[in-house]
Amino acid sequence: MKLRPALLSCVLATAAHADHGHLADFNELTGRWFGVAKTKVLNEFVNVRWAPDDSALFYELETSDEKRRTKLDPATGKAEAAGEADPMPETRPDERRGNRRRDRDSRGPRGSWKSPDGRWEVALREGGVILRDTKEGAERELAKSDAAGAFQGQPLWAPDSSRFAIWKEKDVKERIVHYIESSPKDQLQPKHFTNSYPKPGDEIDTRAPWVFFTGREEPIAADPKLLENPFECRELAWRGDSKRLTFEFVERGFGKHNVIEIDSATRQQRVLVREESSTFVFVYGNSFRRDLNDGNEILWMSERDGWKHLYLLDGRDGSTKRQLTKGEWIVREVVNVDEENREVLLKISGCYKDQDPYYIHYARVSIDTGKLIPLTKSNGTHDRFERSPGGKYYTCRWSRVNKAPVTELRRWEDGELVATLAEADDSKLRATNWPLAEPFVSKDRDGKFHIHGVVCLPPDFDPAKKYPVIENIYAGPQDSFVPKAWNPWMMPKHEIAVHGFIVVQIDGKGTANRSKEFHHFCYKNLKDAGFPDRIAWLKEAAKKWPQMDLERVGIFGGSAGGQNALGAMLFHGDFYKAAAADCGCHDNRMDKIWWNEQWMDWPIGPEYADNSNVTHAKNLKGGLLLTVGEVDTNVDPSSTYQVINALIAADKDFEFLPMTGRNHGSGEERYGQRRRVDFFRAHLGGPR
Repeated sequence: MKLRPALLSCVLATAAHADHGHLADFNELTGRWFGVAKTKVLNEFVNVRWAPDDSALFYELETSDEKRRTKLDPATGKAEAAGEADPMPETRPDERRGNRRRDRDSRGPRGSWKSPDGRWEVALREGGVILRDTKEGAERELAKSDAAGAFQGQPLWAPDSSRFAIWKEKDVKERIVHYIESSPKDQLQPKHFTNSYPKPGDEIDTRAPWVFFTGREEPIAADPKLLENPFECRELAWRGDSKRLTFEFVERGFGKHNVIEIDSATRQQRVLVREESSTFVFVYGNSFRRDLNDGNEILWMSERDGWKHLYLLDGRDGSTKRQLTKGEWIVREVVNVDEENREVLLKISGCYKDQDPYYIHYARVSIDTGKLIPLTKSNGTHDRFERSPGGKYYTCRWSRVNKAPVTELRRWEDGELVATLAEADDSKLRATNWPLAEPFVSKDRDGKFHIHGVVCLPPDFDPAKKYPVIENIYAGPQDSFVPKAWNPWMMPKHEIAVHGFIVVQIDGKGTANRSKEFHHFCYKNLKDAGFPDRIAWLKEAAKKWPQMDLERVGIFGGSAGGQNALGAMLFHGDFYKAAAADCGCHDNRMDKIWWNEQWMDWPIGPEYADNSNVTHAKNLKGGLLLTVGEVDTNVDPSSTYQVINALIAADKDFEFLPMTGRNHGSGEERYGQRRRVDFFRAHLGGPR
């Protein structure tokens, strides 16, 4: 077609006004508001130091122009000015996120090549097992490698040196993902590298334990009937009698997480502890095991009553001796096991019905009676839990997203408050009119569960205007994601909010840290991502904030959140109008094996294709920005490219930003953030 002069000039003018080079402006505006949000809050962190006998507690309090050295008598709760000679605590980094390390005890001594009595020595030769008698100088071959596998790793000796256990492993050739780094920093030509990356449905390495004897007894192989379809076998441990060996078995598809016992004296094998589900057992998130009294008792985490709780099992037969925690709330984490005093320190949530069910609280429970002593009660989420040297007291901090931290001193005996050490002073921050995030709760799609989220308003919010709404989504079932603790600047929500958007985050059905019913809704159902709950929440939130323009709703996320963001446009495109999806695992057959088989099961069924964004790409409505790191080793970049291929085949328009040389999450780099804001402005507009 031949363009008329007027039309040609219009086209040229449009091209001339294309937006370029606004990163400096983006950074200036974002950085300016970041500085406001980080306005000094006094006593946000209070570090303490104890007298060794618990007789005194020392800390510093901040005022507007100085630090006040303080000494407190925990017996009376009275505080006074500390002397110059009194010890003061050292500053430590922010631990708002808490210590997420699991209490992974050794569960018995680790293996040694030599037996405990020093007489015997094990060697591995070409995958076979060699036993050497150091006293006699003789050696003999106990087993050879064969088509079923080779023996690998260190042996685990029984305490009396009469026998040992060792893994027999069958290695398979793992899937390799290939990468081209187009623009390496140290050379002109592209680089190629590979990454070992098993995917759902792939053949995987397997292993099982064998027991060998220093005498002439025949070795014992683990019973394959007890280990059908293994995903993992782990945690070998001998009992003190040197006869019973235990290990954990995780079934492929995560339907079983059992403790297996081999009695090497009777040569009998059995399932000692049985944890099974018709959906899944969340092994890498909900499990905990601690053997007590040489395995006569076992602390075990389970959802068997519909809630994640701690049980005391009889280690002789696996029966339940006592359910240590019970109720419509959950144990979030076992923090510490005190075997001497027979009590367990726990993080729990959902225990106070008038509080947000995600708030972290602390409690201790007696192993002998199951009596639970709440150690925190304040209406907020708790962190920085520290017990005094003598164990009589502890300090802990609590906060909410819109409530600055409060640091408390409490008694270990009954959890009662001794003194409030400090209430953070956020008056300078509030004087700036910086809008703190606000929690909001509504019912789910069926009116059964409460759905929790937060709302982040733009800092120059005008109640007379209508604002586009952007949802920050991550619906991965491994956790819950809506912030609960004090944090005036919430990445990456505020990086968008400061540019004229109302940004929200919501935990819908299918995410973790609630009941089994709430969580297991995700089973073979990742495409749901709680969207009906999210949409219902947004509609209710708009009644409180009528400035939310629900005709202009966008959504963004990365990784599983990238899968969710695109899914919003494929399955709910009448509500969501634009999505920015970064590094998405858009097809669960393309992503890492352990994460996807945990929720989608094994073998690969038709649900995988039905949950795939590739399958449904033809249903795209609205605007779409796809980003992906060129060398993403977490989620195969081809997952994004296959979506692109399907969109092209369906004649769908979209934007694509490949991030050269970048790995997972590159869409959260400043350039990617700027492009995302520009994208939402173009598709949703600004305040009106």
